[in-house]
Amino acid sequence: MKVVILAGGYGTRIGEESQFKPKPMIEIGGKPILWHIMKEYSHYGFNEFVICAGYRQHMIKQWFADYFLRCSDITFDYSEGKNEMMIHHTNIEPWKVTVADTGYSTMTGGRVKRIQEYIGDEDFMLTYGDGVCDVDIRKLVKFHQNHGKIATLTAVVMEQQKGVLDIAENNSVRSFREKSLTDGALINAGYMVLKPAIFDYIEGDNTIFEKDPLEKLAANGELMSYTHRGFWQCMDNAREKGILEDMWDAGKAPWKCWED
Repeated sequence: MKVVILAGGYGTRIGEESQFKPKPMIEIGGKPILWHIMKEYSHYGFNEFVICAGYRQHMIKQWFADYFLRCSDITFDYSEGKNEMMIHHTNIEPWKVTVADTGYSTMTGGRVKRIQEYIGDEDFMLTYGDGVCDVDIRKLVKFHQNHGKIATLTAVVMEQQKGVLDIAENNSVRSFREKSLTDGALINAGYMVLKPAIFDYIEGDNTIFEKDPLEKLAANGELMSYTHRGFWQCMDNAREKGILEDMWDAGKAPWKCWED
């Protein structure tokens, strides 16, 4: 099952750093947050990724182009007029990564629509390139496969201004509304699992995935929630970046499910 990561936005709220690089390339502990997200999925055996790039997409492509060299011990031998490269040791993940230029100003739904050719007729996962979580992805996928609906999203409790989910007793999502800071309702944290029928709900580049597609799925009874009571943190601003940095530096990063 492929993992699609939305990584094309500007990230204007995170500050000066996003003027020079796409937000998913902003580093936590010396690695882009995009790398952290991919390591989560890889820990559970999901190693094929489609990255929906846009703003400064060349930087994401260049990072992956250099990744093998960055993770390897290499001898460059120019003696006696030679130009040879010898690989001694490498510590690289078993990833297959497609970086797709999904447009500079394309909305989230449009970005998903643009990578349809890389998905085919299989279920796939979708998440945002600016948040980390300690959800058990294998259990999430199993939940999705068991209920048979088109879409599953991961719901978490956060005291932030996000779209609130009205969830029925059978875990179906009935509607969305704006959140007040005090009601402690469940919000959409990403970490979604989708059937390819989702593409029929997306009209084009101007479609916001969190609006018409998810709202129509909810109205049709085709959207389910997987409630996660553990850790989740997005990186919308500099303060939230600092929270993640402090956790990583202290050796207490809940999303780090993999071993060094």
